[in-house]
Amino acid sequence: MQRYMCKGKIHRATVTEAELHYVGSITIDGRLMKEARILPYEIVQVTNLRNAARWKTYALPAADGSGKICLNGPPAHLFQPGDLVIILSMGLFDEDELAQLKPRVVFVDGGNRIVRVEEHNLTFPEERA
Repeated sequence: MQRYMCKGKIHRATVTEAELHYVGSITIDGRLMKEARILPYEIVQVTNLRNAARWKTYALPAADGSGKICLNGPPAHLFQPGDLVIILSMGLFDEDELAQLKPRVVFVDGGNRIVRVEEHNLTFPEERA
């Protein structure tokens, strides 16, 4: 059996740009992508905290440290500069692969600078001791 799991997350990033006249995608500060283990052209889900819009698209890296989070193409209608978003990277994993999966959460400040990075084990709270 395979499971569809979150493998990386950028938590509460601030949208810096929305460019309607572009082919599509989301442009993300390259450092944030690396820390969340998101590869260029990987499909991500972007959720808007203001209006609950959800969009799936592919990620493109911006310059490391730029703080850029830009929704390109059609999602520019749903995401505006200043909106807070959650960017999820997901994957399908076999049961054997789950033992090595450590989902990573990247927390950022209002300028999309990394505040901290957490790596999580796949355990239930009562299993942690």
